[in-house]
Formats: sequence, structure tokens, C-alpha cells
Amino acid sequence: MTLLRKNKTLLIDKEAASALELLKDGVLSPVESLMNEEQSKSVLKTGLFNGKSFPFPFLLAPSGKMNAEVLSSLEPNEEVTILFEKKPFAILKVDEVFHIDPSERIKQIYGTDDTSHPGVFATLKRIGSLAVCGEYTLINKSSNNNMQIIQEAKKLVDAKHTTALVMAANPLHRAHEKLIRQTLEHTDLLVIFLLKPYTESNLSYNIRKETLDYFINNFLTKSHVVVVPLENSYIFAGYNEIIIDSIVAKNYGCDKLTIGRNHAGLGMFYDCNSNKSIVDKVVGIDIEITVASEYVYCDICTTLVSKNTCPHGQHHQISYSATSILELLELGILPPTILIRKEISAVILSKLHQKRFKNLEKLYYDILPTEGLLEEHTETDFYLELMKLYQTTSLT
Repeated sequence: MTLLRKNKTLLIDKEAASALELLKDGVLSPVESLMNEEQSKSVLKTGLFNGKSFPFPFLLAPSGKMNAEVLSSLEPNEEVTILFEKKPFAILKVDEVFHIDPSERIKQIYGTDDTSHPGVFATLKRIGSLAVCGEYTLINKSSNNNMQIIQEAKKLVDAKHTTALVMAANPLHRAHEKLIRQTLEHTDLLVIFLLKPYTESNLSYNIRKETLDYFINNFLTKSHVVVVPLENSYIFAGYNEIIIDSIVAKNYGCDKLTIGRNHAGLGMFYDCNSNKSIVDKVVGIDIEITVASEYVYCDICTTLVSKNTCPHGQHHQISYSATSILELLELGILPPTILIRKEISAVILSKLHQKRFKNLEKLYYDILPTEGLLEEHTETDFYLELMKLYQTTSLT
């Protein structure tokens, strides 16, 4: 630690820390180290690294006046301590420091540098104009046992094919469930990479994991599904997300990747005239990519259907907007069960609006049918029973 104190220091945020950890875990191969200036320019020009797809240079270019002063003073072979949350995170031996264009980097990630885009605005604030490369060693590296979890799950079911789904499930709605089921039909093992959020506009990872586990444990052959966390850093943003998803899935041992037709990254690049998408840009990554149908609820079919097979048109179809469903939940409103399973709504509402009722027991016994027994009930129980009243038909 004495040596650490003598080093110059760079400050990084959670997103940079998670990206550096992913690199060390080997899940961003063919990239295995921070890129130098020559490599960076080559990737910008070709979208390839060592003949394989990698959508943008993998760089460490932290913003801020202090970081800029330190970076401009570094010499080759000098060691610098990288701090995260004011604690030593890594030691980097400097190979090269070089200038980059933050705006160009933003375009490469998001496909635009328009600051009205929330991702662009947030990322632009955290990217500086100087990048540093060199070998680095993580200090007190957090454990990542995802690889072990997946390998054990593959062994358990003797999986010949393993398919990846990368999803936020923010919240988990019926179309997510349909996508999961359809994917599971064509594979031996399904690995769901559940994204961990970086913004307050998302449900917490723990809530989303709990609801996903509930669905898997109660409605699927659970031995054929495994959920692992995936840090949702800026490298997974924009239209390049699908390429990064493919790289991560392959390095975790998956030979297939399923993405939804309404995936944001696919939509940004989809060319209806030539039937091409970002998927066609994936080079050298040995993974089969399937674009699944977009699912809607049709009020004539009275079920969840693929837009490819339903003939009734948008005026009869209800789309599954996670943002809008989440807004209902944040307002404390129970979404209709055609949008989201009532048990999942109950869990989320009880987490988002804890202790919202002044006297839950009185409310429970006043408006819900009971057997007359005094029992303790949770807010989750209350929401589930209340939903049953919404579903009665005799007076509607």
C-alpha cells in the first residue's frame, strides 16, 4: 500500500470499473487489453479487431480536470493507481497516452452525438479527450462465478446447445415471458443475462431478479434456465449492443443468441428495403443469432400473438412497452394481467410502495373476502387478493 500512495492516481466511475472487470474476466475476447492509438484507429475504421467484430475502441479515457492533468503527465512504464469510490481498484503500467475525440467515440457507440439522447448526454460527461493504455492488475477483484454457474447448468442437463438472452426485465411482462418460452423450445439450456442498472429510472436488480426467479420456478422447467447478472455499462448501449451481446454470450459458452425484433439496437440499424440488420455486421464470432418475433396482445385473437401472424392490425393490438408498464407500477396502479402477471405486479408494488397503507389489516378484512380468521397478511397478499376483485365479471 506504501507503493500505491506514491503513484499518481486516476479516478473512474462504476461503469468504467465494470468494463475493466469484464475485460479481465475474458468475456470481451478478442479484446484482452486496453487498446493503443494504432489499434483504436483501426477499429474505428473497420469495426474489427484481429479479424473479428468489435464495434468501437476499448479505451480508458476518464473525464475531469484532475484526470486530464495526471494523464498529460504520465510517462511510458510509469505506474498509476486507478481509484474507484476513493479506493484503489487497479494498478496500470503505462504504455501510451494519446488524444481521442470524445464526440467521435460517442458516435461510434450510439450512432449519434445528439445530446438530447439521454445515453449520449450521460456518456459524453464521463469521457475525456486523453486515453491511456497498458497492462493493468485489479486489486481485490470482485468474484465473477458466472462461468462456473453456466458450466454446471450445462453439465446438469447435458446441454448440446446453449442459448443466451440478454434482457433488463424492467419489469418482466407477458411478452418477455413469451420470448423466454419460445427460446426455450429450441435449446437445451437458456442463459438469461439480466442487466444490472446504472440509473434510478430502473427497478433495482434485486427486484427484477426476484420476479424473474418467480416466473422460472413456477412456470418453466427450471433446470433448463439459468440467470446470471451482467453489468449494464455504456459499452452495451446504442446500436452496437447486439454485437457486444454476441461477444459476451459466446465467451460465456453459448452457441446461440436470441434477440427480440423490437430490440432497440436492432431497430436503429434495420433496413426494411434490403432486409439487413446489425446482425449482418457480426464477423468472426461463431454464434447463431436469431431475431424473434415481436409479440402483442390482440383483442380479437384474445391472446398474445406474433405481429407476423396476426392479421388484425395495430388498432386491435396492444404493444408491450416496459416503460409505460413501469410508469403504472411507479404510480401504484395494478397493470392489467394481459400486460404483466398479477403475482409479479404484487411483488413489485409491495417493494416500490412499502407501508403505503395506514392499516393494512383493517383494509384487508373490510373489502376482501376472508374466512373470518385473524391472520397476518403482507402487502403482496393484499395486491393479489385485490386483483381477484378486478377480475370478477358479474357486475361488469
